[in-house]
Amino acid sequence: MRKISRRKGSKSIGKAPGEVIYQGSKEDLKVSIDIINYASASCSTVTTKLVDEAIKSIEDGAITWINVNGLSNTESIVKLGNFFELHPLILEDIVDTGQRPKIDEYDSYLFIVMKMLYLNDQKTMVSEHVSMVIGDDYVVTFQESEKDVFESVRTRLRKEKSRIRNSGADYLGFALMDAIIDNYFVVIDAIGDKVELLENLLFTENVSDTVTKDIQLLKNEILRVRKNIFPSREVIGRIVKSESEIINEKTINYYRDLQDQIVLISENIDVTREMIWGLMDMYMTTVSNKMNSIMKVLTIISTIFIPLTFIVGVYGMNFENMPELKTKYGYYCVLGAMLLIFAALVLYFRKKKWL
Repeated sequence: MRKISRRKGSKSIGKAPGEVIYQGSKEDLKVSIDIINYASASCSTVTTKLVDEAIKSIEDGAITWINVNGLSNTESIVKLGNFFELHPLILEDIVDTGQRPKIDEYDSYLFIVMKMLYLNDQKTMVSEHVSMVIGDDYVVTFQESEKDVFESVRTRLRKEKSRIRNSGADYLGFALMDAIIDNYFVVIDAIGDKVELLENLLFTENVSDTVTKDIQLLKNEILRVRKNIFPSREVIGRIVKSESEIINEKTINYYRDLQDQIVLISENIDVTREMIWGLMDMYMTTVSNKMNSIMKVLTIISTIFIPLTFIVGVYGMNFENMPELKTKYGYYCVLGAMLLIFAALVLYFRKKKWL
């Protein structure tokens, strides 16, 4: 039976709403904070493990991106949240890795939760919880571990004439979400490659006994991807329709493009999902065709030997008054008749293209 994965007992059961309790599997990861301050003519980077140093590194008159790696140290997250005056419920969602993608609008900032999907060195899909707070002149991101998909954004920030350096925090938020969504394509393409490999395998004669397990693993993987990505359509859609002053009118067009991408990704997921569902039908059809071929051969062999067995059975009866038994060439005549019947049946089956 397939094991159904469910979230284990929540640590927040019985706790008051807004209590910050980390709910994840990476409790041993120490918190690391990266701070990037940038303007059109400058860009500086600071890395620290202390929230107080991170706060002191914020420069006036610049756009600040604070990226927090590691969610297990809730004290640091609460301290940083208090500095930016984040609602306690926001802090609770930041450390809850089981929270589905969502967006909450507040007067001075937007809070966004998304799932970051990428392939590790073993080409296995990894899903991580990412939270994002977008303010007037800052963006704060919270993620489970140091590895992420934001390196392209950092590279663009180092370039003086890049659009991101000459735009506000709302565009930085777009760039980060765009990096997350672009990587969805990589993950879905990797799953599509696995589907094609299985399809090609099913058309060969050397089908492994583990193919059903491989198909089932693909089913679970695409369902996991669908669960993590589909709610993001609602997130981007609400940003496009939002009347928040945090998002500049010029930036809305970029978010609309992001909405088109997430819709395309959703369609690709549905297509890939249908292809995976069809793999099992294809496998069962292949198995059925092979069984039919085996039964066809066995049926032909049985059909050939039935009349021969009948003749042998007749002359195997122990009656005295059987005239053929005393014929001088009776044995050879019966063998010849059996050979003729055998040859006639083989020629007939070949003519019908059953052999």
